[in-house]
Amino acid sequence: MPAADPSTVTASYKRGLSLARAGAFFEAHEEFEDAWRACERPERDFFQGLVHVVVSAYQETRGRPVARERQRVKALNRLAAYAPAHRGLDVGLLLAALQAAEADPREHLVERDAQPPVTVEEEEQPERDERRA
Repeated sequence: MPAADPSTVTASYKRGLSLARAGAFFEAHEEFEDAWRACERPERDFFQGLVHVVVSAYQETRGRPVARERQRVKALNRLAAYAPAHRGLDVGLLLAALQAAEADPREHLVERDAQPPVTVEEEEQPERDERRA
């Protein structure tokens, strides 16, 4: 797998969200796959989970309930670790919609907080008391 490319990840992620909200689920899946291929290892399940979300919705539009259900379950498993939110996406809300087996995820694929993701290294750093710095 090539080296991670943060600009490709962000651009593909945003295009994927936009396409998914427009109901272009197949095209959204391609963008999320591009983000998955370009991301760092800690985010791979996040993007694979989004692929499963939109493929599930795509299968719904094709009238394939068994395929839809398989993708829905895969999405739940992949995205659970990213709740309550990741990359501005309310993952908790999306998971609740998936658990309720909602057929159309579009309203849940919206960035609520466009803060950049925190790297794993930053999350593991102890908090400093700014008054002593």
